[in-house]
Amino acid sequence: GQVVSFLSNPTCMMRKVHSRLLASTVAVNLAGCFAFRTPFMHRAEVSLRSSSSPSFLFSSKLRRGPKVGPARLMCTATTVDSTDEQKQESSVRKRVLSGVQPTGNLHLGNYLGAIRQWVKNQDEYENYFCVVDLHAITAPHVPSELQKSSLDIAALYLASGIDPAKSKVFIQSHVPAHAELCWLLNCVTPMNWMEKMIQYKEKAKKQGESVSIGLFDYPILMAADILLYQAQLVPVGEDQRQHLELARDIARRFNDQYCKKKSMPAKGRRVFREPEALIVKEGARVMSLQDGTSKMSKSDPSDLSRINLLDPPEVIDKKVKKCKTDAAAGIEWDNPERPECTNLLNIYQSVTGKSKEDILSEVQHMQWGQFKPLLSEAVIAHLAPIQVKYKDLMEDQTYLKQVLLDGANSADLIAGQTLSWTKNAMGFTSKSDLM
Repeated sequence: GQVVSFLSNPTCMMRKVHSRLLASTVAVNLAGCFAFRTPFMHRAEVSLRSSSSPSFLFSSKLRRGPKVGPARLMCTATTVDSTDEQKQESSVRKRVLSGVQPTGNLHLGNYLGAIRQWVKNQDEYENYFCVVDLHAITAPHVPSELQKSSLDIAALYLASGIDPAKSKVFIQSHVPAHAELCWLLNCVTPMNWMEKMIQYKEKAKKQGESVSIGLFDYPILMAADILLYQAQLVPVGEDQRQHLELARDIARRFNDQYCKKKSMPAKGRRVFREPEALIVKEGARVMSLQDGTSKMSKSDPSDLSRINLLDPPEVIDKKVKKCKTDAAAGIEWDNPERPECTNLLNIYQSVTGKSKEDILSEVQHMQWGQFKPLLSEAVIAHLAPIQVKYKDLMEDQTYLKQVLLDGANSADLIAGQTLSWTKNAMGFTSKSDLM
């Protein structure tokens, strides 16, 4: 609250808050903003200017300035020495951004491969988790289902253990900066970079002549999602690494093109951080129940290929019974000739928490007819608390909607600042320039 008040009425806050308290408060709450974060570690200036008053500056110490009228906030900072930046990074939690499309139901692969790890990392990172509904419309969709699906995914985030007190949860389209930054980055990204995107080629084959420009362009929207929040880390699987590299390339190109010279509007200050990959835990990759060499996916036409988080017990039992196995004797791990066997053992380990040694001791001499009921029972027991909490959240959506509103407001504060820096660096005229 103090940070928001400071941005909207800096004079009031300077009268009320001691300079050291203000500096530490801003540093903690706006960790993604290099102009505000831990000012003792690099040179940063925040200039509050009014057409009717002289300007005054904050740097490592706050100076009390003259009374000013309506002010506009301008951020300028010199480029940061890499050593100072490393010290600065270690003083705050790293920011993580991730999201899931509201297309279909979340399945066991989404949960074990991503969401459960988000939950475990909540105390380690500053997290922003969104429902990426703008990505969901890159393929044909049913409009009446999009709103329900968005709320479903958000409810499953919370039911799976995402804590709004530790992580911000919001719907992507509720923060307009995502779409606006995507357009700005479109105008910076070379066409031939996009033509190399493998996933577009694969998905375009499935959609045929109805394929949209949005599907071609969605890696830039993904880059905008990441860069808006100055995220240091992005959880990715192997299939998303190319998109993360694109985001890094776009950030580097933009900073080189618009931010290098101090004579430019950006004053030599970089706008975007180059994010790093947060690699998912080994064994968390869940494969299709019908093909142990393909990832479990919402887009697979066969519902038997996946276990959805909201599948009732009898459906889970049916899918496990019908899952693909082999005729080899015994059950073993990591045999490249038996991918389905390894996949089912990985799932069993993930939902029971047992070690490989304990599991092999338990099941290695079993036949599939003995192991499958064991696996089915373990999955049902693991998902039961999630399903109960989801049902409670959806029966009374007051809490869920408030979480999404609060999350969008928090996200908008960070995203809006980055968008402002971007437009300033590119030379756009802002409304405050007209006042």
